[in-house]
Amino acid sequence: MNRLVIGTRRYSSWSLRGWLAVRAAGLDVPDHVIALRGGGQTTEIHDVSPNGLVPFLEHDGAQIWESLAICEYCAEFAPSLWPEERKARAHARSIASEMHSGFRALRQALPMNLGREGRALPEMNAEVLRDIARIDALWVDTLARFGGEGPYLFGTVLGNADIMFAPVVSRFASYAVALSPRAACYRDAVLAHPLMKEWTALAAAEPASWRLDPYESLG
Repeated sequence: MNRLVIGTRRYSSWSLRGWLAVRAAGLDVPDHVIALRGGGQTTEIHDVSPNGLVPFLEHDGAQIWESLAICEYCAEFAPSLWPEERKARAHARSIASEMHSGFRALRQALPMNLGREGRALPEMNAEVLRDIARIDALWVDTLARFGGEGPYLFGTVLGNADIMFAPVVSRFASYAVALSPRAACYRDAVLAHPLMKEWTALAAAEPASWRLDPYESLG
C-alpha cells in the first residue's frame, strides 16, 4: 500500500513536514487523512502507524515514520532537497535537526492553527521569546551564508531545511509574530510557495467538525 498518513491539516505541524517532503520529491502517494482528537486520543493513528504518530509514509514496500526520516527518504528520490555542497549540506542537516528536537516552548505556546489569523497574540514568556529570537537569527545567518539570491535558506529550491521550518513559518504568520526584515521576507517566500498554498487550501476545506476547542480558543 502506498499512502501518506497525516492528521488534521489545520493543526498537524508534523504532517505538514512529511507532506511537503513527499510532494517536493514527486512521490505518487495519496494522502490518508485522520482527524485528530487531541491529547493523544486518536486511536485510528495507533492502528496504522508504528509509533502511533503522524506522519507515516508507506511507499513501494518501505515504511517510514518521523518527519525528518521521511525528508531523508524523499531526498533519495530528489537529492536537491539537501544542498549539493558539503558544508552547506552539513549546516542544513544541523538546523533541520535542531528544529526537529528543539523549540518546545514555542511549540506549546503557539500551536499550529491555520485558521486563527487576525486574533490577538497570546502572552509569551521569556522562553518563547528566546525561541523566536533564535529562529530569527538562525534564518538570517543561514540566508547570509548559504542563501545566495534566495528566496529559500539554501537558494532557489525549497529544501528539507525549509520544510522542517515550514510549520514555524505558519505559526509566525498566524500569530503575527514580529520578525526582523530579512526573516520576514523569508517567511513570506515560504508562505507563497505553491505547495504551502495548496496545503492551506486543503486545510480550509476540512470539515468544521474536525476543529478542536483547545486550539480554537487560544487567543
